[in-house]
Amino acid sequence: MNSRFEYFVVFAEMRTGSNFLEASLNEFADIHCYGEAYNPHFVGHHNKDALFGVDLAQRELSPLSLIERMKENTDGLPGFRFFNDHDPRVMAHVLEDPKCAKIILTRNPLDSYVSLKIAAQTGQWKLSDMKQRRSATISFDREEFLAHLAAKQAFQLELLKGMQISGQTGFYVAYEDIGDVDVLNGMARFIGSAEQINATPNSVKKQNPSELEDKVTNYDQMVKDLASIDHFALSNTPNFEPRRGPGVPGFYLAAHAPLLFIPVAAAPKVSVLEWLASLDQVGVADLSTNLSQKSLRQWKRGNPGHRSFTVIRHPLDRAHRVFCEYIVPKRDDNFADPRKVMRNKYGVAVPNQGDLADYTKIEHRAAFANFLKFVKGNLAGQTSIRIDAVWATQSALLQGAAAVVLPDTILREDEISGGLETLASSLGLQAGEVELEPETGPFSLAEIYDDELEKLAMAAYRKDYINFGFGRWGES
Repeated sequence: MNSRFEYFVVFAEMRTGSNFLEASLNEFADIHCYGEAYNPHFVGHHNKDALFGVDLAQRELSPLSLIERMKENTDGLPGFRFFNDHDPRVMAHVLEDPKCAKIILTRNPLDSYVSLKIAAQTGQWKLSDMKQRRSATISFDREEFLAHLAAKQAFQLELLKGMQISGQTGFYVAYEDIGDVDVLNGMARFIGSAEQINATPNSVKKQNPSELEDKVTNYDQMVKDLASIDHFALSNTPNFEPRRGPGVPGFYLAAHAPLLFIPVAAAPKVSVLEWLASLDQVGVADLSTNLSQKSLRQWKRGNPGHRSFTVIRHPLDRAHRVFCEYIVPKRDDNFADPRKVMRNKYGVAVPNQGDLADYTKIEHRAAFANFLKFVKGNLAGQTSIRIDAVWATQSALLQGAAAVVLPDTILREDEISGGLETLASSLGLQAGEVELEPETGPFSLAEIYDDELEKLAMAAYRKDYINFGFGRWGES
């Protein structure tokens, strides 16, 4: 065999036809599939506790040793079937390994769900002769099916992303095509076989060939339940924002209290730091910051019972403050180039020289509306300007922080006083007052607010509105 691959894996799920596909692959003289080599309960096939001298205990300690034994002891190309509940260490390895050929077997998730429930009832997981067939009917459970569907989709997305990252491709085959000899021969050529077969094996038979209506007792209810499922993810909010780092150096620790503050760019910060310092009767300069991930881990280990929190701002208010602080004033800073591009290309008509003497409220509102339109396109990756943290979604910023620490309390700006008082009380501390941070800029948001600005903000920051439950500004 002359192949660019040293072994192969069949990514599949229960009740997708993987037994039949394995039997078909084993019809090729130079291909050998060794079953579910990484099933948590056996090695290869039911009631087998070892393969090539590697037993369950050794496989647990050194999972990749089994793959090496396969390659050493197989005359031809070895492979195995892999399901989503098998060893994740092996999945990570094979997805990255260009010497591993990937076959991805898929089946309509409703069919696999029904088949799985029937097999669980009858105890028959494989059929070699129709005389032995056991039949049963099942009841469709919407929530159970949704869990089944979510698991299958997550597995397929993980496979797809793993191959995209490593620059590889796989051989996709549907359940309906595993009995097609031409498809099987094409699959064999893909993984490097020099052989061909003329027929599929007779050792495995389809177990439940009847229509779904004959297998599901509450078929009509199932049809109604399926109609309410968003098959095409129409309700999903597209997200093209880049992933962000956790930003640990920008976190703050109280001087003595076991309290961690995770600031969000362009959300309340100064007033929160003053409150945090007042807890221990120190100055803001005495708060620990510029942390590393190591020092943060050490602090968490040394402070059992610690609390972490963040404060978020209404998306429209946050956007307006960013606009007034970074876009309206003309100065030589990191926003000089974005400001110029926004003004020249996106109609964000702020004064070119920074002179606000003749800058009117009408001009301000129009420029801010165009800024919101720009932000929507920018967050969707449709502009040449960087997605800066100050106008990135608060969801993306907190998702980045979550890689290191999850804030156990997320407070909205309008509930900050009571929220921080409750947080301090949980640690046995007496909290001081927190003052809301005043607006800056030539005009306040209240002076220019209207329905259109709210709609533009919702279009740009839909993710934050949905994730944090924000309503209209001034009402949420």
